[in-house]
Amino acid sequence: MPSSTAITGRAGLRARGRIDVVTTQIDDQRTPGEQARVLVRGAVDYHVHVAPDFVARRITDVELARRCLETGQAGFGLKSHYAPTTERAQVVAAAVPGVIVLGAITLNRAVGGLNPLAVEVAARQGARIVWFPTVSSVNEQDEVLQPGRHAKVPVWVQFELSLRETGLACEPVPVVDERGALLPEALAVLDVVARNDLVLCTGHLGRDEVFRLVEAAAERGIRDIVVTHPEFPSQSIPPDDQVELAAMGALMERAFTTPHTGKVSWERVFEATRTVGAERTVWATDLGQVANPPVEDGLALMADAFLADGFTEDEIRTMAVANTRRVAGLEPVAETSVAARDEAS
Repeated sequence: MPSSTAITGRAGLRARGRIDVVTTQIDDQRTPGEQARVLVRGAVDYHVHVAPDFVARRITDVELARRCLETGQAGFGLKSHYAPTTERAQVVAAAVPGVIVLGAITLNRAVGGLNPLAVEVAARQGARIVWFPTVSSVNEQDEVLQPGRHAKVPVWVQFELSLRETGLACEPVPVVDERGALLPEALAVLDVVARNDLVLCTGHLGRDEVFRLVEAAAERGIRDIVVTHPEFPSQSIPPDDQVELAAMGALMERAFTTPHTGKVSWERVFEATRTVGAERTVWATDLGQVANPPVEDGLALMADAFLADGFTEDEIRTMAVANTRRVAGLEPVAETSVAARDEAS
């Protein structure tokens, strides 16, 4: 049953720069169709934001793991903008046996930015995913530093502003130099990713930064590269550019929250998906926000939207299950269609 209140951890309750606990009732009652539920069974939603976190979230990590057992989702990845999640992922997986929980590290200023040592330590602890800068990216810091844009901003911008009020250094994390070439520390991180066979996600980098990063990752033989929500407004990578990135070996992430919250239209997401193709597209929800649908419903709601636009069951299984399991480092699962399920019963 969906949670009706948001949950936060201690980090959200500091006296200074406080992020209050939110107890707003959730009014989104949409539930996925049965066909959609069946199609996304076995998927790994590798990109979610759940409690405990720096701000109120809709559900805790342990509770989400329990929901996965109920819905047939194989697991999820714990993404934090501020802290490595590898040890936490192992604790959650031990608390709820049978669910895959992926640990990750995001290379924002809070972990030292492009810090190859932090990535190496995370890898040795069992991390699966390395995200390049998100809230600390040069591309996104315009949200924080632009005068007059703080009336209605994402929760992470509010949090970044509260950190600045303390006098802490929160400078952006550059990835390229003034000529557009990747910095030596970015290349050092890629070497660690390649050596440990980790997944590289491009975070909130801008279009040109993404191209430089994917090119260098491919040169180093990194097998699993994901371009993070390329439709996101601060990135807005056109479909033709996505085709070029896919040709280098990258998967294009379609994140549920991007069209669901009106940042772009569903039609734009469908167009980019058809242009790139299902084989080079991977789904994620990016859910966990208090006003959005339950995290465990996100992939199935996405399946409903794609089915309504004419995508086939096989295409949806490829994007929602086969490719998310690839990101998770798991073996493929047998194809499951509604028709096959009905015949079996």
